[in-house]
Amino acid sequence: MKHLALVALVAALAVPVSVVHAADAKPAATKKSSVKKAPVKKAPVKRKSSKTRNSKATVAKAIEATTPTESLTQRLSPVELDIAKRIYVGKISCELGTDLHVSADERNPGFFNVTTGKRRFYMHPVESRTGAVRMEDGVRQAVFLQLGNKSMLMDQKAGQRVADDCKSPEQTAFAEQMKDHPQPGLLDDAPKK
Repeated sequence: MKHLALVALVAALAVPVSVVHAADAKPAATKKSSVKKAPVKKAPVKRKSSKTRNSKATVAKAIEATTPTESLTQRLSPVELDIAKRIYVGKISCELGTDLHVSADERNPGFFNVTTGKRRFYMHPVESRTGAVRMEDGVRQAVFLQLGNKSMLMDQKAGQRVADDCKSPEQTAFAEQMKDHPQPGLLDDAPKK
């Protein structure tokens, strides 16, 4: 009899525990289905109005117009302006089929636009100790050297020649003259010991 009472007690206790577990499981399932996630709205992208952009450009132009600055030509020395007169202008053919186009800037005497392919340089003459005509573009870090028989354009940043063995008609004639009448070298007239 004790056993029967014990079994009945265990059965009575087991039923409410399973009912409690079942009751807990049902609301959890309904909570998941009843709770819907709200769609996430993206914040609208703020765009600057064209008036703001135009007003900034207008202010920048007004400041530039009222700020006294010297012209680019005034920055060049008289020696550099004399060097600019010796620079060959026009299309200059180079080796490997490349071409240089050198044109004087009409608004700023002494400054030149040098283009090759898609690359553009804005150059001005610089004094050199060697006697070669030298132009530089400080922004794009390029150097243009013009010798009597050839010219070359170098990219200082990359450390490479952009165009080499470029010859204008005047330089081609000078190169032919050098072949016909070679100049003595530095070591040709050296005293013998």
